[in-house]
Amino acid sequence: MEFRPCIDIHNGKVKQIVGSSLADKNDSAKENFVAPKDAGYYAGLYREKGIKGGHIILLNPVSSDYYEATKAQALCALRAYPQGMQIGGGINDTNAEAYLAAGASHVIVTSFVFRDGHIHMENLERMRAAVGREHLVLDLSCRMRDGKYYIVTDRWQKFTQVAVEERTLDMLGAYCGEFLIHAVDVEGQNQGIEEQLVQSLGCWSGDTPVTYAGGVHSYEDIKKIKALGGGRIHVTVGSALDLFGGTLEVDRIMELIAGSHQHAE
Repeated sequence: MEFRPCIDIHNGKVKQIVGSSLADKNDSAKENFVAPKDAGYYAGLYREKGIKGGHIILLNPVSSDYYEATKAQALCALRAYPQGMQIGGGINDTNAEAYLAAGASHVIVTSFVFRDGHIHMENLERMRAAVGREHLVLDLSCRMRDGKYYIVTDRWQKFTQVAVEERTLDMLGAYCGEFLIHAVDVEGQNQGIEEQLVQSLGCWSGDTPVTYAGGVHSYEDIKKIKALGGGRIHVTVGSALDLFGGTLEVDRIMELIAGSHQHAE
């Protein structure tokens, strides 16, 4: 189990938002926190602490007037921590290599592969060919329906028919080096995790690393993810961090996780 920090960038600023509120129209989102410092500051902080595998997310689409400012912040973060962070947001087979060259360890793919309620397998093949399985992270954002978690697309508004379950992870794991799984209904809410989802991910027997994101608001949530995930599920904490207006300290989270490693041993 590892701590995977995040740097979410919207309208050219580092922010924490309520994920389900994000809308391309007027570049709007419900904000939990707007950082006074730039993305490079946070990337440098993670570098100093030796925390690898966090993600930088560009939340504006290419069509946005803010896109270039958001991209500039993302590149600033990559320069501050080369090979230390992943990047996502508008990634496709034509621009992915440029982000790797700019310092990203991995590229995170969402809408290029998951959109209009479908998995576009041809595009998934193209992404693997462009950067290699080892540099590709698939973001399986999901929501509960009829007792199962289904991958959702298009700003998390459209349900696919693909459930986040063992056979799905087995199939997609052949294409990527890691999964980033957002629990959409609790993302940015700071009110607790999706325990059923974490438990099911912990039961998966595949060898592709999994990072869970969504709803972490207490140290107890960190302990729950360790227990439910069998110490195998990495965790992202956003709005709850004291860096972003919350109360959880990065060093304390790392201590808890280090303790989970000792326990597992």
